[in-house]
Amino acid sequence: MKISIIGGGPGGYVAALKAAILGAEVHLVEKKRLGGTCLNQGCIPTKAYLSCADLYDGIMKAPGFGIDLAGEATLDFGKIYQRKHAVVKQLVDGVTYLLNKRKVTVYQGTGSLVSNHAVKVTFEDGQTETIETDRIIIATGSVPILPPLFKFDGKQVISSDEALQLDTLPASMIIVGGGVIGCEFGQFFRKMGVEVSIVEMLKTLLPMEDPDVSQILQKKMKKEKVAFYLGKGVETVDVGEGSVTCTLTTGETLTAEKILVSIGRRANTASLGLEELGIAVERGKIVVDETMRTSLEDVYAIGDVVDTPFLAHVASKEGVVAVENIMGRQSKALYHAVPRCVYTEPEIAAVGITEKEAAAKGIDYRTGKFIFAGIGKAMVIGKTEGFVKVITDEADRIIGASVTGAHATDLLAELTLCVHLGLTAKDLGEVIHPHPTLSEAIMEAAHDVHNEAAHSF
Repeated sequence: MKISIIGGGPGGYVAALKAAILGAEVHLVEKKRLGGTCLNQGCIPTKAYLSCADLYDGIMKAPGFGIDLAGEATLDFGKIYQRKHAVVKQLVDGVTYLLNKRKVTVYQGTGSLVSNHAVKVTFEDGQTETIETDRIIIATGSVPILPPLFKFDGKQVISSDEALQLDTLPASMIIVGGGVIGCEFGQFFRKMGVEVSIVEMLKTLLPMEDPDVSQILQKKMKKEKVAFYLGKGVETVDVGEGSVTCTLTTGETLTAEKILVSIGRRANTASLGLEELGIAVERGKIVVDETMRTSLEDVYAIGDVVDTPFLAHVASKEGVVAVENIMGRQSKALYHAVPRCVYTEPEIAAVGITEKEAAAKGIDYRTGKFIFAGIGKAMVIGKTEGFVKVITDEADRIIGASVTGAHATDLLAELTLCVHLGLTAKDLGEVIHPHPTLSEAIMEAAHDVHNEAAHSF
């Protein structure tokens, strides 16, 4: 079996590795760098930045732990920038090594479909090569949404891609969009000393999460002196010499050195040849069935080009599902337990449905909640902000959960397993959790569903 994959991001390269493991001959086409947006311009570099900011926070709090610092701690953005590059390079090199080890043939060029059994690769010098193949997987990811209103120039009006390439810090920045990208960049740049204003059309940060979750982050960022303009949109953008001015729908004006537009991403399907081959597309996304197969025989699509959550781990799972079906195994992706993570301080992580969604669906739900202030380990490490919340249905099954606080993104794995397997709050509460750990808050929240949390106060 010969499989050709267009796109080397977390969907494409994982699919390539899985296919090679299962015995296929694999050809992978990547236009830019292996690892895609996640590794090069998204998940990894932003978290590398945020980890530096988190360590700096810890150093500033050291005297409270009885540690006297010799001299004042200072930030060196140039070195932070270099470290980010080093982390990304090491991981990209690791992906390259794995693909080479599995004997995956990698093409550095732009892929497009000639037919359902042929992929054309266009190299940077204009030369082309056609790969004859048995199956094709489209994994070309997504690109930032940049409406003409914002007069994007890649210098003063930028997307997250350009924000990660800034080698010097601007004095001020307007961030349009209070979602995950806007909050992560907003908090990082503020901690680096940049004056930050966030404009969000809806009335809260992270509007897809429950208010009690987003309010903790909003309160924290307000203390850090991030300015918020919530429930307001951008009406006009004027790019001047060294500054950008935004007029809001309320008539207010904001001026900053740069404006970062983070209002979402769209599927990257341009120039693939979908229309010519009659591959079904709805609202800009490729239509697939539960096996990830498109409307064209022997062509599959995964990740951000299909109508599923724009998340690296979803793309990777879909890549595995597509390959397993191609190789004769029956496989499908389940989306009721997709984890969502925000790497701010405090971290925010959630899975399943929110309280708002449960109410909208008419579910007779219950919640259990436990704050980290009641956990010994949280007191020990000096991070008592936040809580764990568990949402159950009429049968006590856990249908949603959220964690806001230290190490929330790591703690979420246990709750994701519960939602995935349909475990009950009683099941979770019966598990002995180690002491002293932050995970005890999960156990206590499960007990609280039935008003039986021993340490509730």
